[in-house]
Amino acid sequence: MALKENDIIMCTVKKVEGTTVFVEADEGISGSIVFSEIAAGRIRNIREYVHPNKKIVCKILKIYPDHAELSLRRVTGKEREEIQQRYKNQKILENMLKAISSEYEKIISKIKEKYELWDFFNQVREDHSLLEKYLKKIEYDSFVKSLSEKQDKEKIVKKIVILKSDSETGLEDIKEILNIKNVSMHYLGSSQFMIEAKAREYKQAENLVDSAIKRIESKAKEKKAIFELKE
Repeated sequence: MALKENDIIMCTVKKVEGTTVFVEADEGISGSIVFSEIAAGRIRNIREYVHPNKKIVCKILKIYPDHAELSLRRVTGKEREEIQQRYKNQKILENMLKAISSEYEKIISKIKEKYELWDFFNQVREDHSLLEKYLKKIEYDSFVKSLSEKQDKEKIVKKIVILKSDSETGLEDIKEILNIKNVSMHYLGSSQFMIEAKAREYKQAENLVDSAIKRIESKAKEKKAIFELKE
């Protein structure tokens, strides 16, 4: 895939030197992010945003022959969530193929000739027959069985909240506010946090998230923090 300016890509942080973060994009290119493109305003602790081996979603600002200039802060929450889900789907497909075939690398290479892996996985979930040209009969049957089990497994609910604090102890306050059991928290940037819950039934996962949001709102009022639920 030919990358271009303004594309949103998944990267792995390699190192932080001075005021520059060096990353490697999944597409194989090297990139750099200056601190001013990590987050708006003053950065007190860079490790809150990036550290070696962390996966981050970046926007391409400029492409050179040997590297790209990137931005972390210019990626919206929606863009970040979409790329993270694509990455997750790609890894699920790769791991499923690895589990059923010793020649999974060749299979993946053939699929890549026509599809993006994340998109292929999405299509396969709707139409299993797309796999038939890439797998042997026994591999195909095993894959379809595993896929059906995954689809029947857990339901996921996600909601996004905005949480800000102007207090001198704002960072500690926010950490305490978000200390909620039975859900996962993901920082999306720009004071946005995604609350995620998994359960066998959709309603159960939704109840976990809604309960967590009510608790967060209550704790935010106690700490005089700004809270907003994004619809």
